[in-house]
Order: sequence, then structure tokens, then C-alpha cells
Amino acid sequence: MPKSETLPHARHYIDGQWQDSGSRGESRSPATNGLLGTFADGGAREARAAVAAARRVFDSTAWSRDRHRRAAALHELADRLEQRKDELITLLARENGKVLSEAAIEVEGTIPKLRYHAALALTDHGRAGEVRSGMYSMTLREAAGVAAVIVPWNSPVILSARSFAPALAAGCTVVMKMPAQTGLVNGVLSEIIADTPSLDPGVLNVFTESGNTGAPELVSSPDVDVISYTGSTAVGRVIMEQAAPTLKTLSMELGGKTPMLVFDDADLDAVVPVLTKAVTMFAGQFCMTGSRILVQRSVADELRRRLVAALETVRVGPGDDPASEMGAMIDEANAQRVEQTVAAAADYATVLVRGKRDRALLGPSLIEVADVSSPIVQREVFGPVATFEVFDSEADAVARANATEFGLAASIWTRDVDRPLRVGRELQAGTVWTNTWAMVHDQFEEGGFKQSGVGRLNGIRGIEEFQETKHLVHVAPQL
Repeated sequence: MPKSETLPHARHYIDGQWQDSGSRGESRSPATNGLLGTFADGGAREARAAVAAARRVFDSTAWSRDRHRRAAALHELADRLEQRKDELITLLARENGKVLSEAAIEVEGTIPKLRYHAALALTDHGRAGEVRSGMYSMTLREAAGVAAVIVPWNSPVILSARSFAPALAAGCTVVMKMPAQTGLVNGVLSEIIADTPSLDPGVLNVFTESGNTGAPELVSSPDVDVISYTGSTAVGRVIMEQAAPTLKTLSMELGGKTPMLVFDDADLDAVVPVLTKAVTMFAGQFCMTGSRILVQRSVADELRRRLVAALETVRVGPGDDPASEMGAMIDEANAQRVEQTVAAAADYATVLVRGKRDRALLGPSLIEVADVSSPIVQREVFGPVATFEVFDSEADAVARANATEFGLAASIWTRDVDRPLRVGRELQAGTVWTNTWAMVHDQFEEGGFKQSGVGRLNGIRGIEEFQETKHLVHVAPQL
């Protein structure tokens, strides 16, 4: 990124060229509000230019047919990301607010994701057979075309790669709309892309936007074939509506309200640290945040006591301070929003822990509630807030866990070897963990049930979201 005096300025990377915008945004530390740098703030014009470049490259070059070049590009991206990982980890902690250990998980987890998809680029998933004498059918998986990736601000490095890596592996060209909250991180990612020899100009285009004109342009454009979006359920519904006229393929991971089911035979020594992390990781700004703690009545008093003590002692501070256990929320406005949500919940529930706020630094909160129809249970807070709910039986636990519109993930804590399968099959969630939380793997799919998403990411299904299936029928001449 070019620097003016001492502060960096990040630009868009479109069609192999660095581009500025008439508007500039400021990147500020969410913890201190200190100015970190500036970024080009784009919109519809940049979106149209990026789509035009991606469309031209897809239609007129061999990118979609050259699997070896695609695999090489993904490995090169991984190499260059690894070379700059320390710089990116530090910048992510400063600009995004998450603590250094969480920034490291994000950046370091992106590298094997790129390499996994490099391998998938070389792998066929079609099939063939002789359907009758002399007649052969085969199916081929072909690139869908231009893929637009709308990236969230909470984990921009790994969540951008989670979409653009399978898109590139499939043979698509890509446009990425990056979030303004991480403008400088976006700039470093763009530099890594620009420094990748096997990525021809126009294959992977990046622009940053603080407003809301570029993203709708991507969703409505007839030259975009696939939309990959990670974000709220409310915005997901808008995208689905706006994409309907062009019948795009949609792959969307949306909101979550993850229930953590703690049964009376669980190891509470193992449970409490994970539940604490599940509420505080990324300051609760995570689709899989353990925002609902469901505990069996006979151990509720003990778990309540331990959890209150653990949450009250969490050290909240700047992300780049090694002493911080939880970082800042993305900005002060969101911290105020969450603080007000907790205050409103006190009218109908018991606030066991109320997080104190200092600008965008907000401590975790724990709220005990009985009524599953309560707003604090039904709505995604997207902050360091969890409900504490008591159940009596497996059936009661399942009914409570399934009582929201969300179905992204769930967690079961028990020593019973049969309960995880019995209860897990009844939970309406795309991922169910036993005695752990937030474990995802590149080779296995993830995604949501109900209002938590459409399609899947990771694994074989993840690359298929960016492909079309072609059926070829061949009749061989008789000898």
C-alpha cells in the first residue's frame, strides 16, 4: 500500500490495476479510535468495472479450463500469505479489534484452506457409464462463470478465502466486495493477490465499500453467475430477492444462535473454559458464538456459579495487547447497541453478568431467561452476550434448542456415548459438536439449516456451489 507520510492508504485492485476512488475512508482502531490509515471507498462504479474484467477473462481466456494454473495460483497465494502472515496478524488485531491469538487463528487457518482448494482444482467429480449398448453418458463439472463474494468484517481474511478459493478452484473468475471496517487488511490481501504470478489480471478483483451501492450492483448484474455471501439473515433475504430476476446461484451462510447443551453428566471442568471462549471469541461477533447455554437442572446452580465467575474476570482490552483476553467490538456504535440490548433484557430476564463498556470495549454479559420466545433468545445479538436456560430432559433440551429460526450449529456436552447421536439427530443445525465447539475442517462441509443459510461451504459441496453440471450423451458408431 502506498504511504502518505506515515499512514498507509489502501486502493482497489481491479483488472490487474491499482485504482483509487473519489471518496476516501478512514481506518481507525476500534479499541482506541486512533487513525491507522485511509482506504479508497468504492461503490457501483468499482463493482461494474470489476464485473466487466471478470466477465471478459472468463469468456475469452483459458482460465476455466486450465486446472493446473488454478492449482498453482492457489499454492502461490498460500506462499505469499505465509510470507506476510505476521504483518497481517498484527494489522488484523489493530484494525478489526480481535486479540492476537484469534487473529493468528484466522490468518494461519487460511493458508491450508488455500492449499486444500489447490488440490481440489486437480480433482474430477464427474462420472460416466454405458447406459445401453453403444450409448454412453457422462457428467462434467464446469465453472459457473463469474462469482461475486461479499465478505463480512468479522473475519475478512479466512471468510474471503472460504469463498474465493473454491470459486477459483472451480474455474470461476471472482469479484470480492470487501468491508470498509478492515480497509487496510483488504489492502494487504490485494497486494498478496497482485503478487501472485499465476493469477492473470481480472481473475480476482477486489474493491472496498462502506456504503451500499456496489453490493446490490453485484447481486443484480446479469454478468454475475454466483453470489457467495456471509452475513446476517436479514441481508440474506434481501440478496435472495434482488438476485431472483437473474436466477443466480446463491451460497449464503447467515445468522446463528448456537445452543450449547450441557447435560448433568458433563465434565464441568472442561465445559466452563469452552463456554467462556464461546461467548467472548471475536467479542461475540461470530456466527457460531455460543450465545445460548442450555443446562440440565441438577447441575444448573454449579454451572451458573462457575460461569459467572469466569465471565466476570475476562480481561477486555486492545486486540494487539498480549494481556487482552477479549478484544474490542468493531466500533463504538455496535458496543452501544449490545449494551442497550442487555439493558432491555433486564425488563423480562435476570442479568447475571452485565458487561461494562469503555467506547468499543465491552465486557461479556450472561442473562438467565426461561421463556424461549423472549427477544434475547430469538434475535441474534452479535456481541459478547449469552443466555442461560435450564432444561429438565433430553426432549426439553431439544425443544428449546430448536425454538428459534436459526440452525447454523449446536454443541452437546455429555459423557454418555449414545446421547450425542440420539440428540444430535434431533437438533436442527448444520453442524453439531460433542464436547467441543467451533471445530470446522476444510474437507467437511458447513452451513445452516432453516434461516441460517443456503448451500454449503468447504468440502466437495463447497466447490460445487461454483460449478454447473453438464450431461453429455454419446452414441458410438457400430463396428
